[in-house]
Amino acid sequence: DLQTTYGNYKNTLQTLAQKIGDIEQETEEHKLVLETLEPLDGDRKCFRMIHGVLTERTVKEVVPMLKTTSEGLKKTLEELVKQYRIKQDEMDSWKKKNNVQIVQQ
Repeated sequence: DLQTTYGNYKNTLQTLAQKIGDIEQETEEHKLVLETLEPLDGDRKCFRMIHGVLTERTVKEVVPMLKTTSEGLKKTLEELVKQYRIKQDEMDSWKKKNNVQIVQQ
């Protein structure tokens, strides 16, 4: 029972860490694209991939959408980090309460 609970905590933390990594990578990609587009003329042609479909827009249309998406990603990242910390604290409390010590082999 203790092993199962420990395994569940570890799996949850690993899943959250993976999601955090994915969102950090996506946030960096958005930042790079914004840094590239912002100095350009607003009427310049621009292409954007949306759910696998390439769409043609202008820079002035795309930049606000990217900023909105980037802000959403940052908020999601903050929420996931908070969830990770809560779950980590939960696991630490559980380990202390049940006197669980991890033995590395």
